[in-house]
Amino acid sequence: MKLAKYLKPYWIFAILAPLTMIGEVFIDLMQPKLMSKIVNDGVIGKDLALILTTGITMLVLVAIGGCFGALSAAFGSNAAQRMCNDLRNDTFKKVMGLSLQQTDKFTTGSLVTRLTNDINAVQDITSMILRMFVRAPMQFFGGIIMAVTISPKFGLVLLAALPLQILLVIFMLKKATPLYSVVQTKLDRVNSVVQENVSGARVVKAYVREEHEIDRFNNANTELRDINLKVQKLMATLSPILMLIMNGSVIAILLIGGQECEAAIGNIGGLLVGDVMAAINYITQILMSMMMVSMMFQSLTRASASAKRVIEVLESDAVISDGKGVETNERGNVKFDNVSFRYPNSAGRPVLNNINLDIKKGEVIAVIGATGSGKSSLVNLIPRFYDADEGSISVDGVDVRDYKLDTLRRKIAIVLQKTELFSGTVADNIRWGHTDATDEEVKKAAEIAQADDFISSFSDGYNTIIAEKGASLSGGQKQRIAIARAIIRRPEILIFDDSTSALDLGTEARLHKALRENISDTTIIMIAQRIASIRSCDRIAVIENGTITAFAPHDELMKTSAAYRDIYSSQMQNQNPN
Repeated sequence: MKLAKYLKPYWIFAILAPLTMIGEVFIDLMQPKLMSKIVNDGVIGKDLALILTTGITMLVLVAIGGCFGALSAAFGSNAAQRMCNDLRNDTFKKVMGLSLQQTDKFTTGSLVTRLTNDINAVQDITSMILRMFVRAPMQFFGGIIMAVTISPKFGLVLLAALPLQILLVIFMLKKATPLYSVVQTKLDRVNSVVQENVSGARVVKAYVREEHEIDRFNNANTELRDINLKVQKLMATLSPILMLIMNGSVIAILLIGGQECEAAIGNIGGLLVGDVMAAINYITQILMSMMMVSMMFQSLTRASASAKRVIEVLESDAVISDGKGVETNERGNVKFDNVSFRYPNSAGRPVLNNINLDIKKGEVIAVIGATGSGKSSLVNLIPRFYDADEGSISVDGVDVRDYKLDTLRRKIAIVLQKTELFSGTVADNIRWGHTDATDEEVKKAAEIAQADDFISSFSDGYNTIIAEKGASLSGGQKQRIAIARAIIRRPEILIFDDSTSALDLGTEARLHKALRENISDTTIIMIAQRIASIRSCDRIAVIENGTITAFAPHDELMKTSAAYRDIYSSQMQNQNPN
């Protein structure tokens, strides 16, 4: 019901689907009565003309009923497809608005399942509800009325058969319902394993772990198979039992009908053969509609589990939300004021503890420290990928929490440690940072990023197609295209999260020189592992165990920071310090 609002814009299709289905069912209910007329009045009465006219009438009605059925399917599918198209768009939009911690909580595999398999299940049940939830009840009650009209004794057969069917359906669905949520969870696991291995294929091959990952997928897939089989075995027992009840009911109708026909032959009332045939058809329709209902509720139960998972995403309030919105005339200033941070649901000491930094417009700042010291966590707080637990971070004199997210993040460009490129041309990937950029701006950004030379060497130049995730490029090439993508935004603040690690020192030196010459008014924050990459920066922050222990130019740090000297010595011991 929470998703029903998505059907509202397509109400005309949602109304026409059941209306046309009513037409089809009405014609279906007429057929046994007409057949009864052919047998009683045509065959027994030896009236060939009546057989022909009634037969032609039945054929015409079947054709009309088929048209009604086709229209009902078309209207129902139209409504369901359009509804779930909107639902999928809104769910994807919601996923894009989730914070990183929420995405991690759902997991990538689960979100893929919810956007595909779960919404498909909602789509299928919507189409079914618009058609079968009309057909089954109408066929059920209409069949009862028509059967009892022929003979009240047939009502006794229904009185015995229907409660058995209803109790059986309720029992089976009660046992199957909890299993559908488990099925979706197992499917999430399969999708997660696939996603991890497709994205990490190079690592898997490099470590020769194919067999291990195949076993891991096989285990996840086997668990999915087992729970699916458990559900299907449970539901598979339902159909033959229902068929047994239906065939038993037909036998009962034949016994009662036979007695009634004998009475008719003795001219003491009773029924004709055609009436018994009609009754059998109606009883079959009634019991088949019950089977149809059982299958619908099975689908509804499964779709309900899927709908809850989709709603869980739609109703997830973003942990990182817009602020009140502010305007400022400053550009490129960043300040950390007593900032402490730990990742959500993590225990132990904070990742960052009492961080104080004051970065001015146009400065080139570096952050260096041991692995796990908190460097990436520090820069992730600036665009609000996460929020600080204590203290405040301000950009251009305004607390980042007061900005609208779009406004804040448009001030910042970040080149991540793990380069992410998209399928398309080189130019498309660079222009992704600024969709309206001209070809000249794309080329200029590439020149600053030291990417123009290798791009121009491609046979198609900037129109060269990049394979998925940049698989056709080297690590250094991917990093430079990602840097060009950030530069073309002309941001106030440019963050390099150890994103020049694949560049040789000569290329990196030329990059730094080009950045100073072309975007000198942009504040640059660089995370790096190599002192050779950052020694020319205006100031360098040394971070140890989540705390900044020194913040000064290279020469001053060499005098005042033992930790910096240790890093320097370990990296430069075999090189000329000058």
